[in-house]
Amino acid sequence: MKKYLNVFDFKQKVDYKIEVLSGLTVAMALVPEAVAFAIIAGLSPLTGLYAAFVMGLVTSVLGGRPGMISGATGAVAIVIVSLAISHGPEYVFATVILAGIIQLLAGVLKLGKLMRLVPHPVIFGFVNGLAIIIFISQLEQFKDSQGAWLTGSSLYILLALVFLTMLIIWGLPKLTKVFPASLIAILTIFAIVYFFGIDTKTVRDMASIQGGFPPFHLPSVPLNLETFSLIFPYALIVAGVGLIESLLTLNIIDEITGTRGSGNKEAVAQGFANVLSGMFSGMGGCAMIGQSLINISNGARARLSGVVAAVVLLFFVMFGANLIEQVPMAALTGLMIMVAIGTFEWSSLRAFNKMPKSDVFVMVTVTLVTVLLHNLALAVILGVIIAALVFAWDNAKRIRARKSIDEKGVKHYEIYGPLFFGSIAAFNEKFDPVNDPREVIIDFRESRVVDMSAIEALNKITERYLKLGKKLHLRHLSQDCQVLLKNADKIIDVNVLEDPNYKVLVDEL
Repeated sequence: MKKYLNVFDFKQKVDYKIEVLSGLTVAMALVPEAVAFAIIAGLSPLTGLYAAFVMGLVTSVLGGRPGMISGATGAVAIVIVSLAISHGPEYVFATVILAGIIQLLAGVLKLGKLMRLVPHPVIFGFVNGLAIIIFISQLEQFKDSQGAWLTGSSLYILLALVFLTMLIIWGLPKLTKVFPASLIAILTIFAIVYFFGIDTKTVRDMASIQGGFPPFHLPSVPLNLETFSLIFPYALIVAGVGLIESLLTLNIIDEITGTRGSGNKEAVAQGFANVLSGMFSGMGGCAMIGQSLINISNGARARLSGVVAAVVLLFFVMFGANLIEQVPMAALTGLMIMVAIGTFEWSSLRAFNKMPKSDVFVMVTVTLVTVLLHNLALAVILGVIIAALVFAWDNAKRIRARKSIDEKGVKHYEIYGPLFFGSIAAFNEKFDPVNDPREVIIDFRESRVVDMSAIEALNKITERYLKLGKKLHLRHLSQDCQVLLKNADKIIDVNVLEDPNYKVLVDEL
């Protein structure tokens, strides 16, 4: 069996029962999340539900990762809340459409491959931060309508129902996997509350989800430069946050399932979904790691589960609101806490003593930024920058020079390690032009000249030797290095068979 299954291969066996039941479970879990994120964004609950339907349906059909769930997310809600408050929902819809166009362009230009630059400690930090956010967000269910913590019987009942939900989700798969444990847990808690008449919080306590089919309309905003300049910064951030969260979620699902998704195809799907979301009165969104993990843990691996989740969610809004509004929040809270526990990379804690300190620092930094600022894009970008600087620092210390003088009195410098902007200072310290003999050879057979800063360093060292009237030879440089050096015709020994072939990182190449 191939290690990776082709994501475009629809001939692989699909367990329709698992797909449908998992989709039903995901739809139930989407309701409170979509409502909560819409409220956070200062919008109507229906804008979150419509976004979850459109995003979920389009990305399930067209996306690059079967089994991954998209919908309205907190990351997008946090970005657009100030715009929603200051200018209203129509400007939000326009922003979402523009963000979708940006994502479409990113997919067409195949920018999904940039995710290769995200180091594993950054992914660990991102995942751990999301797990903590998911857990903390569930604590709101332990407060009353006034924001005070529950006490007495209300608290004990809620805790008992939450723990029972978690116990079923944890224990049922050990007995049977015929039905998704999360769906059984929700139905069990619903039955207990309904038949015993237990007074506890339900979905209805958050908001009504009653509505119709998402209304199609183009945003009612002036089509001028002023509007564009207002919404473009928001759209750019929404597009960036959405792509980062979606592509990282895709990578996580890839690791869990042992299959490979298409980042560029997912970017196109996310963009098209956001364009349609803005046209159908939705707040926009991206991949949802919590709901995606619920789906994958239920055994769903195909696109059908996401389609079912989206369609069932719309059915809830149009026809089943009265029933779904009676679902106890304790069941959904227990489900999301189990998702948070399963999302957290516990292995990263056990590896603390084994990982380089720099990797630990990157992971902790990304986690803290994710949790404290709820800014996933900033957290990931900051983690990548720190990791890149650490990598540059480590490689800067690896530059070495083996020195020797042959029988003719010629001094040889054999360079080891990359020569780039970070290693220039250490490189320059290796040489002693004043005290060196009349003839010097610098050999780059075991080195590589990486960037223009390195070329400039070579120009300066050659000028120092030439000013002292000493003969200098540079050996085993690539052809483009030879072209870029000012004194190439005087100092470079060309050996067609042995000289390396690589490109220096310059804007012209």
